[in-house]
Amino acid sequence: MTLKVLIAPQEFKGTLTALQAGQAIMRGFTSVHDQAEVDVVPLADGGAGTVDVLLTAGDGEERFTRVTDPMGRPVHARWGLLDGGKTAVIEMAAASGLALVQKADRDPMTAHTYGTGELILAALDAGARRILIGAGGSATCDGGVGAASALGVAFLDDKGAHLPLGPRHLARLKKIDKSGLDPRLAGATLEVLTDVRNPLLGEEGSARIYAPQKGADHDDIERLDTLLHQLARISRETSGEAFEQEAGSGAAGGLAFGLRAFCGGQLRRGFDVISEALGLFTKVNECDLVLTGEGQLDPQTAYFKGPYALGRLARMQKKRVVIFAGAVHGGSSGVRDAFDEVVAVSRGNRLDPARAGVDLEEAVARWAIRQSK
Repeated sequence: MTLKVLIAPQEFKGTLTALQAGQAIMRGFTSVHDQAEVDVVPLADGGAGTVDVLLTAGDGEERFTRVTDPMGRPVHARWGLLDGGKTAVIEMAAASGLALVQKADRDPMTAHTYGTGELILAALDAGARRILIGAGGSATCDGGVGAASALGVAFLDDKGAHLPLGPRHLARLKKIDKSGLDPRLAGATLEVLTDVRNPLLGEEGSARIYAPQKGADHDDIERLDTLLHQLARISRETSGEAFEQEAGSGAAGGLAFGLRAFCGGQLRRGFDVISEALGLFTKVNECDLVLTGEGQLDPQTAYFKGPYALGRLARMQKKRVVIFAGAVHGGSSGVRDAFDEVVAVSRGNRLDPARAGVDLEEAVARWAIRQSK
């Protein structure tokens, strides 16, 4: 009986795309089991790689649009159209991502998401009526104010003047006017795809958990959380609804909150949407073994990142599932319940970018040899 293997890794950040990782795992496995029937399915969860994965799965059309980066500079952002132009897929990181800003220039007090709003406008201009927005890898902590501003929402001070972009100005926020919101959004759906469940505010909120990696010091973190409280309060007074404690509202520096509160967006688990597009439930059901992978296995993996969610799906269907991690960090014991086996590719803290594909391939081959004995 032919062994059926599903190979579905996520990107190994900074070293391998999801497709490259999948191909390396396939080479390593088939070097030992050359008769196996292998299906390579690159995986994403709403973060980096989402556009690639969905364009590949849906035979989509790649687009580039000149937008504004987090620091107000021009950047050509990549996105895609699917379903004959009915669906657009965007990664907010392409317009408002941390990778667009040199480390010395990172400043979440001034960085904004205006460019992400411009990408949404480009999708509307192209005729898309379902817009998927991957919320991950942001340089920002503006509560989605920049994106909402690009879409026509006005954030005003006590004199009725528009606030400049960047969260530092939210202390002067007195009114939110949604009357100028692009009317095309009424006939479209915005789906914010996220793998995190953090709310906008508080100890587990956007500022306290994620702002440090964006360049915030202790004082910045306290200030940002206060400013986001101000934004949430004015939002409640404007709409009568509270969105700031919704799971996932803190994603991408609160972009998820802003698109939900001001633009009618929906918050979705990225893995659920992508799993549906890829037909993963059926693929897992039809295979004997699942091999997945990611660059780093740590406690954040359990926030329903792609490999963890896939592992849970596979275990639910009583399939054996193995993860190959570029590095395994302390405190990751709580995520191991999703996998039958965890294999560390690197003995250090990270993969060598120059050898990542080879090291992954060789690690898979060594594992496959051990299993065949």
